[in-house]
Amino acid sequence: MWYSLSKVSLDQLVVYFKKADYGWILLGIVLGFLSHLSRAYRWLFMLEPMGYKVKFGNSIMAVFATYLINYTIPRAGEVARASILTNYEGVPFEKGFGTIVAERMADLIMLLLIILLTLFLHFDFIYGFLIERFNPLNILVALAVLAVFALVFFKYIKNSNSKMANKIKVFVTGLMEGALSIFKMKKKWPFVFHTVFIWVMYVLMFYVTSLSVEDLGPLPFGAILTGFIAGSFSIAATNGGVGSYPLAVFAAFSIFNIAEVPSIALGWIMWTSQTLMVIVFGGLSLIYLPIFNRHKTPKAN
Repeated sequence: MWYSLSKVSLDQLVVYFKKADYGWILLGIVLGFLSHLSRAYRWLFMLEPMGYKVKFGNSIMAVFATYLINYTIPRAGEVARASILTNYEGVPFEKGFGTIVAERMADLIMLLLIILLTLFLHFDFIYGFLIERFNPLNILVALAVLAVFALVFFKYIKNSNSKMANKIKVFVTGLMEGALSIFKMKKKWPFVFHTVFIWVMYVLMFYVTSLSVEDLGPLPFGAILTGFIAGSFSIAATNGGVGSYPLAVFAAFSIFNIAEVPSIALGWIMWTSQTLMVIVFGGLSLIYLPIFNRHKTPKAN
């Protein structure tokens, strides 16, 4: 956050926040909210093949709680989300977490499709940017080291009969069952529809919010997609994109020679509006969960 604010002064940001068109910002919040509702509903399709009829209300509150908790430790929200179903719906943690892993795999496919579309539209711009800033050899070496480490670890677990190894085997088995639930569900096409809908809402949310900053003018479609992708990675890699999101948006827009100050200002406006929504609904979810389930005794983890 300090580094982001060192690029654009707080006084400048205040001016952009005052000048912003809040009609577009509100529409962006609504689109983001719809994507979260769709994610909560899609989750039910993955739990059903394992024999769990989860209340939609619990699914919604678990999803919003996920986003809020991710602001503490990156990806901690996913653990909390599975724990909420364990406590209130009796879904074993490893199975619930497995469905979240499968869900993230589906989301990754959508993100890759968006990346491919963006590369197709503006390959020269993006390729030159990546080659200038990253050494492809370093990335390949890092991936190779991770692959070797994972192979050695799983081979050790497979051949070991220790108490810890057996616990890991049980956990991984449940995790795989949850992850493979995506292939067993009866409602595959509704799942595909909601997956596409979620990501269309994400992109539209980014686009309509960008219209709130007048100084940016009409942005090319490639810039919208590139900014969205960069922002998505910043959220995945940090605590909900705190501080990094505006810089990621600017880094993406800089490929298209879009001015620095309004780009960072848009990043802060986008991040702030979505964060406020998550804080409000995520906070209410954590408060209301035990009330909503007051007639059901929470189960021990």
